Amino acid sequence: MITLEWLYVLAGVVFAGWALLSAFDRSNGKRWGNAAFWVLLAVSFFFGSQFSAFGNGILVLALVAIAGLGGLGRSDPATTTADERFNFSALLGNRLFLPALVVPITAVAGTLLYNYTPAGESGLFEERRETLILFGLGVMLALAAAMAWLRPPVLAPMQEGRRLIDSIGWAAILPQMLAALGAVFALAGVGDVIGSLAGTIIPDGSVLVAVVVFATGMALFTIIMGNAFAAFPVMAAAIGIPLLVEGYGGNPAVIGAVGMLAGFCGTLLTPMAANFNIVPAALLELKDQNGVIRQQVGTAIPLWFCNVAIIYVAGFLLWN
Repeated sequence: MITLEWLYVLAGVVFAGWALLSAFDRSNGKRWGNAAFWVLLAVSFFFGSQFSAFGNGILVLALVAIAGLGGLGRSDPATTTADERFNFSALLGNRLFLPALVVPITAVAGTLLYNYTPAGESGLFEERRETLILFGLGVMLALAAAMAWLRPPVLAPMQEGRRLIDSIGWAAILPQMLAALGAVFALAGVGDVIGSLAGTIIPDGSVLVAVVVFATGMALFTIIMGNAFAAFPVMAAAIGIPLLVEGYGGNPAVIGAVGMLAGFCGTLLTPMAANFNIVPAALLELKDQNGVIRQQVGTAIPLWFCNVAIIYVAGFLLWN
């Protein structure tokens, strides 16, 4: 059976490759910091499930120390030349994006075929992990297709990946860190505290007010922590499960899914979501560091109201 651990190993191989290439990159004055950071991340993917919680915690603290002390630097490895890239662009145009389409097609079509044909009875993939595994397979197929079609240097994928990941730096793993922070908050009982406070302002039996408070909390906690995955355990424990699902009998699928979307509205509004809002501004060399956020305000606020309406109508009016 192919399990999620296979994907972890594949990711670990990529991080280990970046670490090795970083160590030999003499043009980067911080090559050893980069190498140490990516090799620690590789170790996490290779052995994280075997480590104790304390061991994983030490590993995370080491990653934070390297990033916090300014140990990471940008690299600029030589792969294809600028002339070669312009030639590819002029010759192939938008067809250059075809390999990228292999990834979603493999994930979506593969999942449908596996779940709705006799292939699903084979037990080839870990249960409820089919899409993620097929997504990883799609990446490998897309890479193979691009290599066979464009014939770049053998190390071009690893080097280009390293150039991009070094440009992003520590922010690349911020979502995982913040999601873990949300789990810590939930275990610490923050959700219970928020729930008790919410109980004092939500009138008894007022479903709409409860939905508004839930969606507001999702957006605000996401703005504070930078990630809706970090906000969800707190708000689900505070309002989503005890009040909306168990108390008012709402549709848990709608409340969970659209509640996350309400949180993502907060993602559009915060510099804490560095990998979404600050990194693109840096990569695009925008003069305004918050330029991406400013452009997203007009989408985030109306979308939040739409999410509130969807939760209330689909999660309660149509469900009950």
